[in-house]
Amino acid sequence: MKEPVILFQDNLRYAVPNLLLGDIVCTVTNSEYNQELWDEIKAYETELREKLKIESVKHIPTIKATREAYKSCGKDPNRYRPSAEQLNRRILQGKELYHISTLVDLINLVSLKTGYSIGGFDYESVAGELKYGIGQTNEKYEGIGRGKLNIEGLPVLRDELGGIGTPTSDEIRTRIRGNSRLLLMNINAFDGDTDRLNDTINWSVALLKKYVSAEIHFLTVNR
Repeated sequence: MKEPVILFQDNLRYAVPNLLLGDIVCTVTNSEYNQELWDEIKAYETELREKLKIESVKHIPTIKATREAYKSCGKDPNRYRPSAEQLNRRILQGKELYHISTLVDLINLVSLKTGYSIGGFDYESVAGELKYGIGQTNEKYEGIGRGKLNIEGLPVLRDELGGIGTPTSDEIRTRIRGNSRLLLMNINAFDGDTDRLNDTINWSVALLKKYVSAEIHFLTVNR
């Protein structure tokens, strides 16, 4: 098993010089549903609705930094919202968080609470070296729950077969499945805040151990 060292391509490094990526690789035992996790999610949904208005979501520092990164890369963040912004807006619109599986629900909680857009991948489905760059014209990409996604101008994580993740939506080929055993969790810290990223990594590890019996193999900050 290889440590997830991710090469930043020059176009992305130039557009978003402060970008940090926090990566966790762990063995997990996923489940269909976890009541204790959902109690935690519901409690935070209530807290969020009490403290925030929908028009304020884009000003959350981590979300604001992601939106600015989109603009720098050439994408309109109002048309292609970062996933953390999508989650926050959904809750503040009075809707419930989607239930997928314990592992995906856990990642969504971390994204919702921190404002970081987070990729979750079946690491056994990832092919070879990982590179992080900017989407090009007519790249093939099928976003989870979105169908064909125009990733031109989006930050995009690629393996040797093509794009696997953007901060808007992950690609269906490497998605987390119910029987996924090896997770790559990719935290997009466009704000460049090392302390906040490390706190998010540590909290994520605690949740992963608690809810999916994670055995941690690698903790990496790529910069």
